[in-house]
Amino acid sequence: MGFFSSAEPLAVGDAAPAVSGVTETGTPIALADFYAAQTYTLVYFYPKADTPGCTAQGCSLRDAYAELAEHGVAVIGVSNDTPAAQKAFKEKFNFPFTLIADSDKTVIKAFGVPTTMGFAKRQAFLIKAGKIIWTDYSASTAEQAADVIKVIQAQA
Repeated sequence: MGFFSSAEPLAVGDAAPAVSGVTETGTPIALADFYAAQTYTLVYFYPKADTPGCTAQGCSLRDAYAELAEHGVAVIGVSNDTPAAQKAFKEKFNFPFTLIADSDKTVIKAFGVPTTMGFAKRQAFLIKAGKIIWTDYSASTAEQAADVIKVIQAQA
């Protein structure tokens, strides 16, 4: 494993990856099935569970979750932490959304998210009907939910 991976992130208009992962409970999740059941899916990537920036990002999405849900947005967080670490993170901060424990980086690689020292870069992808409709390659820890809502409102 190198210090950096220079993946090419997915872009607006690309098909959302139909890969599978493992949730914080150890349950398999097929992302294609998840997308199909939602109007919008926000897949956000963060470096490490229960660290300051990642906690701020998760908490901002948690705090805006009701409003996101009103707009039909389901949220999935992804890092390469273990299921146990993701579960503890989710429980500690009462996240109402699924976290994927991407220990083998299958989901991270499928979305083209770069890594530094093995940790995913903070990025986000909004999916509708199986396609990427918005990307955030420098995701804000505090403004991500507001940014997503603006995108959805602009489409209305």
